Amino acid sequence: MRSWRTGILLFSPLLLVLASAFIVPLILLAPTSFREYQPGMGIVAGSFTLQNYVRIVADDFYREVVLRTLGLGVGVTVACLLLGYPVAYLIVRGRPGWRLPLTLLVIFPLMLNLVVRSFGWIVLLTSRGVVNNLLIDVGLIEAPLKLMFNVTGVTIGLTHIYLPFMVLMLVAALQNVPRDLEAAAATLGSSRFHVFRAVTLPLTAPGIIAGSILVFVLTISALVTPRMLGGPTYQVMATLVYDEYMQLLDWPSGSALSFALALATLLIIWISSRMTRRWAGLA
Repeated sequence: MRSWRTGILLFSPLLLVLASAFIVPLILLAPTSFREYQPGMGIVAGSFTLQNYVRIVADDFYREVVLRTLGLGVGVTVACLLLGYPVAYLIVRGRPGWRLPLTLLVIFPLMLNLVVRSFGWIVLLTSRGVVNNLLIDVGLIEAPLKLMFNVTGVTIGLTHIYLPFMVLMLVAALQNVPRDLEAAAATLGSSRFHVFRAVTLPLTAPGIIAGSILVFVLTISALVTPRMLGGPTYQVMATLVYDEYMQLLDWPSGSALSFALALATLLIIWISSRMTRRWAGLA
């Protein structure tokens, strides 16, 4: 009983911060999402209704934004995984002289402001930016490619921003793989590819799942980069919530979209945690 009380006292400051920063605002926001917005009669007016939530599923525009957001999350997650796994493998299994430079290259972008990195990609991806000018100069294309204000630019920018998170999660997973198992498989005549496929990759599955969850959740909730690289016409859920609140002053619709995004995030985390526990049980 004493240890239980001690644990509660130690965690109480953290629980208080979490409750005041996340739980209380959601509780205060919940009634707003069920109100009817009537222009000219105040920000929140009218009676209680479920129309704000029904619109997310029934309206073609909202449904397209939701599907676009989820598709963007999947695309960025897959790109970060495909690019991050070789980098993490080289950091852990590569030559000792490569570890420090590769680690610095992974961590250094995290020291730069998100807006600065997004502006950097604007300079690179515009119609007359560095990438298009280089491709035109070498003769690969004749007209500039449209790399901004669409899914291409947003995917590139978000992949660059969230790739370090994926690499760090994979590095931790690879460091926990016993070298003895890989050596035993190689001793039994397995090729390096077979050792990787049969031993290393399955044992790093929890890290892959954890990194994918982190990148996916951060991607579907991203606001600054989709707005800067996607422009005002490329809408995802986070930018739509911002526009509903700040431009249209439609707080009920913005609140409903916020709850839908939070619910989708919690559902994904719950499913992924069950998958991780099941994988750990099978391993």
